[in-house]
Amino acid sequence: MKISMDRTIELLKSAEDVLILTHKNPDGDTLGCGVALCLVLQGMGKRARVVNGDVIPKRYDYLFEGIEMPGFEPKFVVAVDVADNKLLGDMLDADYGDKVDLCIDHHGTNVDYAKETYVVPEDGAASLTLYRMFRAMGVEITPAIATALYTGISTDTGCFRYSNASSECYRAGADLIDLGADNANINVLMFETKPREYFELLSSVLSSMRVFCDGKVIVFKVTNEMFEKTGATPDQCDAIAAMSRQFEGALCGITMKEKQSGGFKFSLRTHEPLDAAALCAAFGGGGHKRAAGCDAEDEEKVLSDLIALIDKELN
Repeated sequence: MKISMDRTIELLKSAEDVLILTHKNPDGDTLGCGVALCLVLQGMGKRARVVNGDVIPKRYDYLFEGIEMPGFEPKFVVAVDVADNKLLGDMLDADYGDKVDLCIDHHGTNVDYAKETYVVPEDGAASLTLYRMFRAMGVEITPAIATALYTGISTDTGCFRYSNASSECYRAGADLIDLGADNANINVLMFETKPREYFELLSSVLSSMRVFCDGKVIVFKVTNEMFEKTGATPDQCDAIAAMSRQFEGALCGITMKEKQSGGFKFSLRTHEPLDAAALCAAFGGGGHKRAAGCDAEDEEKVLSDLIALIDKELN
């Protein structure tokens, strides 16, 4: 059931022993939301902790510095930046997928799996949704909370470069810097620092590049063999997916990443007039207009069908 901000605030104020769920393959927005909400709830005298079904990449360690994650039996479960309970990952979905009391999200493709859902699709990041809500609540936004929210907004907007970086995103970012977010350090960690393994993986991925639709579609393929050979980790594919649409003339970048459990995850990045969310929805996925994803067991069959769909959209 979709609810308002006022109802969301009411639920959070009355909640006790809150477990905060973040999505698998964690990014800056889901983790920034989780940490910020955890700190706000703890500041209200409540017990709260953040969990994720995957290993959290080390570059996000700074978000969790000095934060206590107490053990307790959850009485209230919140999911942040999670459009579908299957995105929690197998372990968290099995334990909590049908027990989510509240979802706070910004994906227009949210499947309404929680008992109550507050979603603002026009927001460039779920962290922006939380920032606006915290302002309405009148809570103190500490430097640690500001850092978490800034991380979420900056990463989901590509350091304020993507089309989802609204003027409100910029204003919120400036406010969060004034409140103590170390934007320079965050931007270096998120956008300018890559380990050697990443560049070795990138070399292999670039050699896999295929071009379709007269240069309008660029396709990368990332296999488990590449990960094993280079020592790179799957989370390092995020930057590669963003790179896929940077080729001159490309309207869609497709990155096919092999999963450890089998099959592939498709990550799409698009420019006008292509809608990444609509394209992925045709294959059971979803996301945003400019960035979306779906899963595939037979990756070459799905790729062929996807290329055909894109070609139809463009012609």
